[in-house]
Amino acid sequence: MNQPANKNYARLCEHFQSISHFEHLGALGDWDQAAMMPVGGGEVRGAAMAELAKHIHSLKTATMLAPTIAEAELEELNWQQKANLREIRYQYQQANIVPGSLVEAKTKAAYRCEQAWREQRNQNDWQGFKPNLESVLALAKEEADIRAAALNISPYDALLDKFEPGMTSGRLEQIFGGLKSWLPGLIEQVQDKQKHQARYAIPHAASDAQALFSRDVMTLLGFDFNHGRLDTSSHPFCGGVASDVRLTTRYDEADFTSGLMGVVHETGHAKYEQGLPLDWRGQPAGLARSMAIHESQSLFCEMQLGRGSAFLALLQPKLKQRLDCNLSHDQLLNIYSRVTPGNIRVDADEVTYPCHILLRFEAEKALVSNQLAVSDLPDFWSAQMQSLLGINTDGDYKNGCMQDIHWAVGEMGYFPSYTLGAMYAAQFRVAMEQQLGSVETLIANGELSSVMGWLNDNIWSKGSLLTTDELALQATGETLNPAHFKQHLIQRFSA
Repeated sequence: MNQPANKNYARLCEHFQSISHFEHLGALGDWDQAAMMPVGGGEVRGAAMAELAKHIHSLKTATMLAPTIAEAELEELNWQQKANLREIRYQYQQANIVPGSLVEAKTKAAYRCEQAWREQRNQNDWQGFKPNLESVLALAKEEADIRAAALNISPYDALLDKFEPGMTSGRLEQIFGGLKSWLPGLIEQVQDKQKHQARYAIPHAASDAQALFSRDVMTLLGFDFNHGRLDTSSHPFCGGVASDVRLTTRYDEADFTSGLMGVVHETGHAKYEQGLPLDWRGQPAGLARSMAIHESQSLFCEMQLGRGSAFLALLQPKLKQRLDCNLSHDQLLNIYSRVTPGNIRVDADEVTYPCHILLRFEAEKALVSNQLAVSDLPDFWSAQMQSLLGINTDGDYKNGCMQDIHWAVGEMGYFPSYTLGAMYAAQFRVAMEQQLGSVETLIANGELSSVMGWLNDNIWSKGSLLTTDELALQATGETLNPAHFKQHLIQRFSA
């Protein structure tokens, strides 16, 4: 009997399709516990999710994978199949580094810490949160040490590699060092320029009205509600899978402007997920490229588009309709271009936002390398906030080192992706405008779909068929170039 061509590759595809089904359920479990699950369900859910994570890990480390991958590499594959095989090999190698028992323990600790964090953050309860964070961090460092030994890199680089393959702390220090050389001066310059500008009161807006307006904005951006939904949670996020994307946000009735841009940000993530290549759904090559590329899409929507004049002009009449808001277009533009240092990362303006990432990058490096103890994190945080943004956070843990969900769930090494993403977003805009003309003009002329089309053709539809450098090079003609981000901020805020 004749054997089918590329039988080993086909066997791998079938195996990873099965893995994707379990990961689908895991993603929905994560969404449910953040958006729907009652508090009392946390312990049992954590145990169930840990069991699921251990099972997925066992599938990714199955004994048949190594010889099957080796045989598949000898088969006649096209370039897309070779790319998928590359990603299969990467997932297999990454999973084999870490034992299943640690995967299970990390998942349980993350669920326990995150569930408690919700209430502890609201109560500014650092002493209650600290031991939970210490437990999560201990497991993250254990993983970092195991990965570092296997990959022959530093522990923190091993954590970075999970979110941004190939990125190193040395490269980040070079990129962020350049940022620190000019960003403080720009912040001071823009604040001086804006000090005499009028400030406008933001009207009260009920949460249910904001939720309706959020759906309007998501529809404007092309979100497919047949394959996704919007809910609320303690911390905004985008989860689920490409065919069933789950967004969450939070609403402040005293200030709708924060929730609005949060929705625009998460819709950027969602558009990327919904645009991933349909032919590669369920395969590693069909997944998003990296977290920096993912954040580039959310920040493109939030910062490049959402805070621009043309997009705000589209929103202004809808604000009047849904929120009975009488702010003019110019007043909205004033609000969203105001550079004001603040405590909260997700509410930060485009210019000061990188400072929040610089702080977290330094904190993560120090925590993972044992140069900073969890008990000393609040003092470290306050000193960095004072140095970077002139803000004193002493005693304000809720709006200081407890504000983000990332560390509560053990995601050490994720934060640099945000500023890398902002840099990629600026670079993508330059390339887009070279081909299509001004983004502002396109939106003003009712051609927002052209902007989204470029992103789909050059970013979303590529999935992980290309490496990060290949993706950037193909889309823009160069790999990551931070100079575009600097030029963007100068043009928007000080020109």
